[in-house]
Amino acid sequence: MADTLLAILLVTTSAKEANLVYQWPANPESLPRLSRPHPEHTSSLIQFDNVWRASNYGDAAEPSGLRPRTQISESEYTWKRTQSVRDRSSSMTRSSSHPPSGRSSPTQDLDSTTAEDGYSALFGYSSSFLAGLLCPQRSMCHQKCELLVDDLAFIGHPVCDDTDGKWRFRPENSGVRGRETRSPGPDTEESPDSVSQQNAPSNSTWLQTFNFVIVLDLPHPSSSTSGNYLKYIEIVYEQITFTMTAVLFQEQVLHNFVEEECDTLGSLKDSCMAKGEPFSNFMTQALEVSSIAPAMKALYDAIKASSIAYVTINNIPLELQLPPFLDQILYSEDDDLHQPEDEEWQSWGPGMAFGWKLPALAPWKSVLLLDDSLNLRTPHIDGDDHNLIEGLVKFMEIAAVTLSLADMATLLDWDLESQLFPTVRWLVQHRRAKVVDIVHTGLKTLFILPPKLPAPIRQLAEDFKREFAQQPVSSLPEILSAISTSSGTHFFDVVVQSKALIPSYQNVISWMLKRELLVTLHLRVRIVATKELKLRVKHRIEKARAKKANKGRSKLFQEIDTDYSSSGMTWLSLSPKAAHAYSQRHTSTESERSRAEVDDPEELEEEDQEWDSSGWDTNDDDLTSSIIKDPSRATPLQRQWLSAMSEGKDALIAKRFDHINQYFDGKRTDDEILYRAEISRKQLRQLLHHYEEYLQTFLHPS
Repeated sequence: MADTLLAILLVTTSAKEANLVYQWPANPESLPRLSRPHPEHTSSLIQFDNVWRASNYGDAAEPSGLRPRTQISESEYTWKRTQSVRDRSSSMTRSSSHPPSGRSSPTQDLDSTTAEDGYSALFGYSSSFLAGLLCPQRSMCHQKCELLVDDLAFIGHPVCDDTDGKWRFRPENSGVRGRETRSPGPDTEESPDSVSQQNAPSNSTWLQTFNFVIVLDLPHPSSSTSGNYLKYIEIVYEQITFTMTAVLFQEQVLHNFVEEECDTLGSLKDSCMAKGEPFSNFMTQALEVSSIAPAMKALYDAIKASSIAYVTINNIPLELQLPPFLDQILYSEDDDLHQPEDEEWQSWGPGMAFGWKLPALAPWKSVLLLDDSLNLRTPHIDGDDHNLIEGLVKFMEIAAVTLSLADMATLLDWDLESQLFPTVRWLVQHRRAKVVDIVHTGLKTLFILPPKLPAPIRQLAEDFKREFAQQPVSSLPEILSAISTSSGTHFFDVVVQSKALIPSYQNVISWMLKRELLVTLHLRVRIVATKELKLRVKHRIEKARAKKANKGRSKLFQEIDTDYSSSGMTWLSLSPKAAHAYSQRHTSTESERSRAEVDDPEELEEEDQEWDSSGWDTNDDDLTSSIIKDPSRATPLQRQWLSAMSEGKDALIAKRFDHINQYFDGKRTDDEILYRAEISRKQLRQLLHHYEEYLQTFLHPS
């Protein structure tokens, strides 16, 4: 949002006119754009914008030949918005900046062109013209308003009074379909005071409509996707525009607050215009006499700085912010911005799904407090909510990067889902903490450096030296150099090298994690079915099939011999013709008996299951080494491979491998495996050692 925010406006209408009451900053300007390609004129023989020149060829043709680079003005390539402000030479009567209450409006031409433009124009348009566009008719109020003018986007939520001129809360229309028609008001259920105020609405003398507007610079269509931009606008509207409008609307209904503020700002503007003071003087003085003006300034500055805005509207404290990485949504190449379906990602909730770039909120993660001296008595935290304050205090006392969230929940005797996760969400949302990976208590954690440092190394080194001047630790450049040159060695062996220095370097790691100077590496495991293993399993399956086939033939021959013996006949007692006839009848009888036995449904099903269980007719029929991609969904043949891996292993080790091999998919980190399998790190190392010939391990950031 820091890249696209141009201004914040408050516009109103009365029975007489529309008016721009206040704006911040004083002279907002949109980002420069090009109206045609701006080539680098490295060669004097080529004009790269000949297409534009040909399409805009007029009667007054340019002189033939190329002009030197020094004669080409930059303004020739800059796009200019169509101006709608009336020329100063024409007569113009300027009305009062707010509707009069029994007094006339001054009419005066200012001597300063700059001052006049500030009072009457904005973005090259007349202020009254823009105010009229941003305050629509009653039928279009109390809903989201998006207005696109050239390269500008105006995001607002206009609200108006009732037809009798009274300001009242509007009832919720739960059955309305189509365009969103939310009406700003208290987010919670209406209190008795609010209900009584509906019966006794505020007395407004002239204010009919007002609109709190955020002005954005539209990105070029080639630099963002339309779907991402619509989501971007929606987040700005929900987090800033609607929230501010809701509070202003409530205070207008209850206390006629907005109209009184407009009267104050309007009188000040009229006074400054009458004295011929520049527009900047009015903007500065407005911050002293109004509460809306400093709130708009604080909000603008906070959004530009990508921080939290602490504003006060009629003694009501507000804490507003936008996702810190919201601007990246505009320039993402991925059109699919849906939240991941993983359970640990869903734990953040829909409000923190976009623009936050948060790691998964999972039990095996940890939390790093960004502000150890959290001020719980700030006006933006309800001091009467003792449960919240006590819970935060308890959590802060035990929170450490060496403990997982599951461990913290156990120590606090809290429920992980209903108590601990909401606390972590609150701290992260208010930028008081961040979710990180667990750091080993003995600092035996693998780190690498990020691709890009957040600040110049000289500045970081000075801050580090100031923070750890009294600590027996190495300098920041030395630490960074040691980490970057190490290969798969944990932090203790690379930097610390002494158990006595562990407490000091724990603070160093926390300091570096707060500034995104470290990236944690995690062990991941995949299962490899080797060629020898596949051959062994194949030979075993073929041997079992052959044994079964031989057993079936032996049984058949035995039955034939039994039948011949029971008939009481011998081949020698029969003539050749009789022996042949007897043989034909006996063969036919045995064939029918065999078919009857084979056609037995139960036997057929059992045989098919045995044949299919081998899985050898599937795509796994490849006698080369391969990776079992998802052991938790292994095919029958893959299950035989997994079973064959445990042949000759200790029974306890084999049972443990059979239990946790489902997590060896290359996606689960070692911390997640330890948590889900409920085993120790020592037991995991032991297992990896016994099955090392079938396992592929690698290090990767989480």
